[in-house]
Amino acid sequence: MEKRLTRTEMLFSLGFLFMLVFAVGAFFYGVKMGSDKTEAKFIEQTKHLSSGNVKNATAYQQQDLVSFYHTVFLPYREFQAEWFQTFSKMSTGQLSDPASALKELTSLANQKYAAAGSSSFPASSPLLGQSQVEIMKSLKLFSKAASRGAGSAKSMEVTELIDALNQDAYYVEGVKQAMAGQQNYYSAMLKWSSSIDPNIPDHYEAQSVLQINSWKSLSLTIKNKLMADQLNARKQFASYFPQDLTSRVDEFINSGQASKMKMKTVDSIVDLLISTQAVRSGDFTSSKAKLYADELLPQLPFFYTEQK
Repeated sequence: MEKRLTRTEMLFSLGFLFMLVFAVGAFFYGVKMGSDKTEAKFIEQTKHLSSGNVKNATAYQQQDLVSFYHTVFLPYREFQAEWFQTFSKMSTGQLSDPASALKELTSLANQKYAAAGSSSFPASSPLLGQSQVEIMKSLKLFSKAASRGAGSAKSMEVTELIDALNQDAYYVEGVKQAMAGQQNYYSAMLKWSSSIDPNIPDHYEAQSVLQINSWKSLSLTIKNKLMADQLNARKQFASYFPQDLTSRVDEFINSGQASKMKMKTVDSIVDLLISTQAVRSGDFTSSKAKLYADELLPQLPFFYTEQK
């Protein structure tokens, strides 16, 4: 026969359930209060991150420029060096099997493409992300151009093959993307220099015609950015860096050659230097101590180590 609970037992059971519900409620209320306090403390501690100066304080840090150099720009430059070396050997008859060499370039471009995509960069530094995309595109396009060249190598004379590769649509677009990527990287360096020295603007566009007198007063990071602009405008796929071109322009002006030739604009000097192949990789580091001893530069290897 079923035993009924007495009045006392019933009250005790209800009281126990009430205490249990209260205890559980108090526990979750305490958790919520603790969470709110922690969140409020976190918000207070990080208020400065949403201030008007956060963009300048966190965007385009030197560590981001260095990381970009090692993970994106250096792989691209390593491929570029191999590309130039292969074409040099082809043009001088040092390659017995151009098709194999171009296949190796195809493989190398794909390897460097993968390497360049291995890192990501802060959303606060969009120029680096944009440059990464453009450089990766260039490597993929160079891979396709080399692959097509390898397929045509056996049916063409070397001179015909080189001409065909230089006119290949994939190659032409690859150069376009590479130069745009380089330009954005140097624009990022300019933004970095502006965050260090408020006297340097974070953006600079040259006038349609840049006069030599105006050029002389510019900081080095602006000059380098302008030379990256010049190489991009000309789609000049070169083994040297924008700073190498900068140093040659300054040497040309300082030596008095520009004055002797009655040249008034930087554009005309750049045209002359490029057309006469008067710029070499390493020109900047060889003249850095003389021309740019006190100039602000990020700690990037190609500003401090002579490139071969």
